[in-house]
Order: sequence, then structure tokens, then C-alpha cells
Amino acid sequence: MLTPSPVWGSWLPSRPRQISSLQHRPFWPRTMDFSSGAMMKSLLVFLWAIAFVGYGNYAAGAEEPLPGPDTTGATAVEEEDPFFKVPVNKLAAAVSNFGYDLYRQKSSESPTTNVLLSPLSVATALSALSLGADPKTQSTIHRALYYDLITNQDIHSTYKELLATVTAAQKNLKSASRIVLEKKLRIKAAFITPLDKSYGMRPRILTGNSRTDLQEMNNWIQGQMKGKILQSSRALPSDVSILLFSVAHFKGQWLTKFDSKKTSLQDFHLDEDRTIRVPMMSDPRAILRYGLDSDLNCKIAQLPLSGSMSIIFFLPMKVTQNLTQIEESLTSEFVHDIDRELKTIQAVLAVPKIQLSFDGEVTEMVKQLKLQSLFDSPDFSKITGKAIKITQVEHRAAFEWNEDGAGTTPGPSVQPSRLAFLLDYHLDKPFIFVLRDTDTGALLFVGKVLDPRGP
Repeated sequence: MLTPSPVWGSWLPSRPRQISSLQHRPFWPRTMDFSSGAMMKSLLVFLWAIAFVGYGNYAAGAEEPLPGPDTTGATAVEEEDPFFKVPVNKLAAAVSNFGYDLYRQKSSESPTTNVLLSPLSVATALSALSLGADPKTQSTIHRALYYDLITNQDIHSTYKELLATVTAAQKNLKSASRIVLEKKLRIKAAFITPLDKSYGMRPRILTGNSRTDLQEMNNWIQGQMKGKILQSSRALPSDVSILLFSVAHFKGQWLTKFDSKKTSLQDFHLDEDRTIRVPMMSDPRAILRYGLDSDLNCKIAQLPLSGSMSIIFFLPMKVTQNLTQIEESLTSEFVHDIDRELKTIQAVLAVPKIQLSFDGEVTEMVKQLKLQSLFDSPDFSKITGKAIKITQVEHRAAFEWNEDGAGTTPGPSVQPSRLAFLLDYHLDKPFIFVLRDTDTGALLFVGKVLDPRGP
């Protein structure tokens, strides 16, 4: 049973965070509790939940037990997880926690619609902007990005390494960020040089001609995304002081592809009363990693993608569009623990084909992450001698998966645990997904799917 643990992962101490309109919650990392009594309870929950709620067809007379959690390292200790001792992984966890905060804000503002974000690209724009801030303003940005909880003295160089890792060609991720500044602004070279060195980014000065500026922005997007995201017809705001712009695209390629002949129209339950038919990809003997969280009352599955990436699905046991309980639990530490504890099994899998997009402002969501002062009277004197402030934060993202995969069968090293019956894992009701880079643990995309038809 995945439970809150106040001692695990001491590299990120607890601190209260404001989550949309909800009350403050302690920022406890979540992990598996393997103290003797808790471990037995966890194992029993896993066994009985699978047996009675897993939708599988029980093989008569079979008494083979299901795999329980790995009891290696049975006692949680106040030590830093070795994974987070790697500076780039620790930084990835920090900006990913910002990403989960941003997602919660967006989801709370969109309770009845799909949500799609690529938080890393938003975090990149903010991190780059902090190079031009005075100590107080910089501290405000760094706290929102959780930099105040890590000791890395060379964050920006490490960020360069992170970006190089997650945007490597084999990852199929395209992500770019930009700082756009008001017209006729004189920018200090002391800001431009480190910005380019660490983020490969150069600030853009607006011309004041709305048509010219829009065309230039669209050209930049097309160049960064290689034509994967459509051009925008929305004019840039006329009162820009600082515009933070981020864009990302991902088309997943499963490690094991789906057979397109098995894709068919199947039911997807929007809620208890409404059902639609959507194209559903199927694999009657899929290899996946699986677990059940009795606290969150959801089934968790992880499917590997090519390029050392994976998607983790959070599927409630009951049909509901209220996924707040799961959303509140999402942190880098919790997802990392899930990645360690899920067990490889064979299951009857059904996944809807997905093509989601987002194009709009995330200004208000960013403000709610204790960054309101950046929109009022910040000090960006390292950028220019003129008083400037953030006026808008724009984000564009596109995400899709279909049957495409790297191979037709799992690798020989993948050996699922032997179960007495095949589990069913059908994404046939609202769910949450997390796209995660396996190498660094970085959150690349996060989404809430209430209706697979999009957008």
C-alpha cells in the first residue's frame, strides 16, 4: 500500500504548498512502507484487491500467490536515495515538482475538460529568466522551482545537461522555451551570454508590428517543432513587457507496438451516465508493470516507450471525473517510488488512441504558485536598466500515441511474474497519465483524459 512517509527522501524536506483552492497540504514524499505490520497489510491488500477487483478470469483450482512488493531494504531510513545523488536527477525532480504543482492548478481550473501540459518547457522559461533577476526576485523563482531545497551551486549548467538528455533524438520529444521582451528594450550582454550558454536561448525583442511579430513567432515555432504544431492566428498582446513562451510536442512509440488489426471501437465511460465509443488499441497478452494503491483507490500501470521513457497511468477503480485525490499525491518522489515498486505482469490491455493539444495562457496558474510578485514589481535589473515585469505566460503542447512501436515482442530480458490468472487493464474511464524520462526521472508531459476524443 502506498502511504505517506515523512522520513523517506530527506533530500526534499517537507514544506506546505498551496494547491489551487485547496487547503495547505504537507509536502510528504510517498513511498512503500515495509515495516513488518504495514508490509503484511500491503501484501494482503495487493493479493485480495487483485483477486476480487482486478477483473481477471480466475483459473479454477489455481493457488499460486501473486507477487508481493520487493522487501529489499525493509526499513525506511532518513537517507538520500542514490538516484537523487546524481545532480541532473535531483534537478529533474525539483522542476518536476513544479510541474505537478502547475498541473494541479490547471486541472482545478478545468474540472470537466481534458488537461495537457508539458511543464518542463514552462519551468525552463522561468529558470532561464531567473538569470536576469536580482537576489530577491531570483529567490522567488527558485522557490517555485524547488531550487531552494537542493544544494547544487551550478543549477544552470546542470539544467543544460538535463535539456540535452531529454531532447536527445531517440526521445521523440521536442521542447523549446523563449523570453520575449517589449520593443526597443536595451538588453545587457551579461544576461544574453549565460542565457545562450545554459539554455541555448536568445531573447526576442518585439518590433511593435503585430503582424510581423506574429509571423516571426510562428516561424520560430515551426523551426523548433519541425512543423509538428500548427501555426497560431492569435495576435501577440500589445502591452507585453515580458512574455514567457513555451512549446512542446511528443508522439510516443511503444517499446512493443500494438497490432492495428486488434484496434476497434469500444466503450469509454465519461461518467456513470454517459458512454461513448472510441478507437481502442488492444493487446490480449501485454507485458506491463502494475500495482494497486488502496489509499488512492486506483490501479497503476506503466508502459515502456522507446528512448528510455515510459508512461504511467492512474486509473480509478470507479468511473469518476473527480481525480483530485490522485492529483494531490503526485510528486517526483511518489512517482519515483512507483517506478521502483511496480511488478512486471502479463495483462489484457486496452488503451484508447490519443491526440491531445493545448494552446493558451497559463498566466493565472503560474501566479498561483507564489509567483504573483513577478507580475507586479520584480527586479530584473540584470536584463535591462528599465523596470520590466512578466505580463503573460503562453504555452502550446501537442501529444499523441497510436499503435506505433519499436518491436513486435518484448525483449528477452522481460520476464513477467506468474499469476494464477490474467489481469484486465482497460483505460475505459477517465484517467491521468504521466510521461516520464527514465534516465533522469523528469516529468515531460502530464495529462488528464476525461474524453479521449480530445482536444
